[in-house]
Amino acid sequence: MREAASIDALDRAIIDRLQGDFPISECPYAEAAAALGIDEGELIARLQRLLDTRVLTRFGPMFQVERMGGSFVLAAMRVPDAEWEHVVEAVNAFPEVAHNYRRESSQNCDFNMWFVLATEKPDGIEQAVQKIEAATGLSVFPFPKLKEYFVEMKLEVRT
Repeated sequence: MREAASIDALDRAIIDRLQGDFPISECPYAEAAAALGIDEGELIARLQRLLDTRVLTRFGPMFQVERMGGSFVLAAMRVPDAEWEHVVEAVNAFPEVAHNYRRESSQNCDFNMWFVLATEKPDGIEQAVQKIEAATGLSVFPFPKLKEYFVEMKLEVRT
C-alpha cells in the first residue's frame, strides 16, 4: 500500500480554493496565486507536487463534452483481485478514461471498478469499450446518462 503524502496548511488552502471559480484571465495561475498570498511559480510547483504524489489525481477543467459533440458514460467492470493492478494500469492507459476508482462489491452489485469514458464523438464510446475489453480480457459495462443533475460538490480539506 502506498504511503500517504504529507500536505501542509498552504496545500490545503490551495485545494480548497481551487475547487471552483478558477480565474479566466490572461494569467490565471498568477491571479489564483495572488489570492493565496503566494507567487505563480510556487502555486504551479505545489500543484505539480500534489499531482506527482497522487494527493490530487487530476487538476483541470470539467467540460460538458456532449455540448462539444462528444459523449461520455459511466462504465463498470468486474475485476478479480489478483488482476487488479494490471487492469488499473491497462484502463488508465486509455486517453478516453477520465478517472476510475474501486468500489467494493455489495449484494446487489458485483462491479468493483468504475470509470468515466469520454470521447470526442458519440460513436467513440463503443470503440473505447472494445479496446479496453481487448486490452484486459474483461467485459466493460457502459451506463449511459439518462438524466442530468448538477451537483456542485466541493470537498474541504481538513487538518
